[in-house]
Amino acid sequence: MDVSDQISLSGVRAFGRHGVFAHERREGQEFVVDLVLDLDTRAAAASDDVADTVHYGELAEQVAAIVAGEPVNLLETLAARIADHVLGFALVENVRVTVHKPSAPIPVPFDDVAVTITRGRTR
Repeated sequence: MDVSDQISLSGVRAFGRHGVFAHERREGQEFVVDLVLDLDTRAAAASDDVADTVHYGELAEQVAAIVAGEPVNLLETLAARIADHVLGFALVENVRVTVHKPSAPIPVPFDDVAVTITRGRTR
């Protein structure tokens, strides 16, 4: 039977120093991350035990730590780091990661800029 369960985690905010410009690395800014995890939640539903799923509270802390960690130039690189981490959870088959940079140094008015990637487990 095909399973299409998902866990969504939106709006994880963390301060990071990512960007191609020196002032972005020096001053830093807030980044926002959204995640959608594809996984089978039947075992967790049956056991009612958080150990049988992905603990989204702990995941949020881990994602924030990645954003606050080692600086990169591109949102694409940051999104890939997050995706690789999430795919480290045995239950996760696929993940969609969106990294928002609402204070990006863009010289015209804008609301948001984001990069979204989707990665799956390779077997």
